Amino acid sequence: MNTLYYGDNLNILRDYIKDESVDLIYLDPPFNSNRNYNVLFRDESGTDSQSQITAFEDTWHWNLQAEQTYNELINEPDQVGRMIESFRQFIGSNQMMAYLTMMAVRLKELHRVLKPTGSLYLHCDPTASHYLKILLDTIFGADCFRNEIAWKRSSAHNDAKQGRKELGRIRDNIFFYTKSDNIRDWTWNTVFTEYDAEYLKSSYRNVEDGTGRLYKSTDLTAAKPGGDTSYEWKGRRPTDGRFWAYSKENMAKFDAQGRLHYSSTGLPRLKQYLDEMPGVALQDIWTDIPPISSHAAEKLGYPTQKPVALLERIISASSNEGDIVLDPFCGCGTTIAAAQKLNREWIGIDVTHLAVGLQKLRLKDSFGMLPVGTKTVHHGATEDTESSKNLSDLRASVVNSFYRVVGQPEDLDGARELAINDRYGFQWWILPLIGARAFGAEKGNKVGKKGADGGIDGMIVFTDDNSGKAKKVIVSVKSGHPNVTHIRDLGHVIDRENAAIGVYLTLEPPTKPMLEEAVKAGFYHSEGWNKDYPKIQILTVEDLLNGKTVDLPPNLQTFQKAGKVTNNPNKQLGFGFDDVIIP
Repeated sequence: MNTLYYGDNLNILRDYIKDESVDLIYLDPPFNSNRNYNVLFRDESGTDSQSQITAFEDTWHWNLQAEQTYNELINEPDQVGRMIESFRQFIGSNQMMAYLTMMAVRLKELHRVLKPTGSLYLHCDPTASHYLKILLDTIFGADCFRNEIAWKRSSAHNDAKQGRKELGRIRDNIFFYTKSDNIRDWTWNTVFTEYDAEYLKSSYRNVEDGTGRLYKSTDLTAAKPGGDTSYEWKGRRPTDGRFWAYSKENMAKFDAQGRLHYSSTGLPRLKQYLDEMPGVALQDIWTDIPPISSHAAEKLGYPTQKPVALLERIISASSNEGDIVLDPFCGCGTTIAAAQKLNREWIGIDVTHLAVGLQKLRLKDSFGMLPVGTKTVHHGATEDTESSKNLSDLRASVVNSFYRVVGQPEDLDGARELAINDRYGFQWWILPLIGARAFGAEKGNKVGKKGADGGIDGMIVFTDDNSGKAKKVIVSVKSGHPNVTHIRDLGHVIDRENAAIGVYLTLEPPTKPMLEEAVKAGFYHSEGWNKDYPKIQILTVEDLLNGKTVDLPPNLQTFQKAGKVTNNPNKQLGFGFDDVIIP
């Protein structure tokens, strides 16, 4: 079943993913290549080295964990350990070495879980690509290397404006490896791209009389004989030293189909119709998939988000419908969204609750998919989707639109443990339960950045009339002891932001004064639905786990939501805000 995992992908791979069970792996491991290249090679063994390096969430550091992983690798009786040992002698103990060490142990696990027919695509930039290529050759074997794909990820720009004296960096590398070195073994579907406009203009300039079809006139002779190719055709033979490219039988078929026309010399030529040509077979330089612009419909505010078209191309080329696609650094979920759209099974792994929350919202917004165990509403009664398999055919179609989530809280005790260990993780886990996004995503910022939030932890945007004007819902999350001042503060934020509604999410039950203060806030009146909704709503974690959700006008639009994918057969029903409404 389709599954999202929260946690360290190394542990997830070892604990949950079986040998040779995955058909295709795509990974875009985080690495902060925008920093000064020399900093990445700075030795980190000194006591003051950490203070010299600016913290960045995607940067790997040489620490105790890196040292332990390094020792694990070099103590294994294989070539990977020898290679890592050589790297350290050459590179030293620094961020680059930590990155390569952590990648080596994970790439070994990814090789293990890949089927003999499977493929792996590793997305990186030139900062560490040369080292990663050596690691991949060591783990997969140099004979299993297929391509180094260059993806043009941005338009030309002048890096000199940043004080650099170098060429502009506008491409990423994608390494393509297969598990097998036998061409008959690995899955491959030829992908075609569109012809260049100038090529079409110069080559397909002939118009067939009567049909108006564009065609290209191609030579029917060849330099070398190949079977029955030395014959006379309507009184003509190829010129000296040439032979017919097709047998006489095939030539007769072309003639019967009206595909032959004759040059001024009387030699036949073949019509190749443009509308029958599939396009150009995919090459290893990709310039036709633009990066996600700041105004793109698919942009979710995640800093390393890749275009869906990029993943669709990879998945289409190296897997078939029903195959399993794995992304161990899942981020905002582009890989699983593309896999779902193309009718593949999928596994996504990420180490942050923020990313898993974004993936949940994306699956819900695009495909109407919800986690197994989500409470549903059926004629006003709450019901767990785990036990909904014996319902009508209509309800069975809904069950097919669920996926598993492993590693996140499933009950109140789990939520409380998360809140104690990771306050921001708790916040990023709970927001998607009501369809809210972490505040800051709408501005394209690094989502979930810690710091002053102006009293806003999350936000929902909805429309409830024909004005086209979006209404805001401010969300405040508290994992500690709730008190009445929190509700008063939320009221001030609602006024300041001119928001329609405020939602207070709390781990612990609210006090009586809090409930009274929320009632005093009054109502938001929806002109479009001519209905009142509580201005301030208080929901506990227990409420959410029992299927309760925010009381908002119907047909709302979640802010920066992923666009619905309408051509997916699993999309059977349109879902409401947080509950599945079964008529």
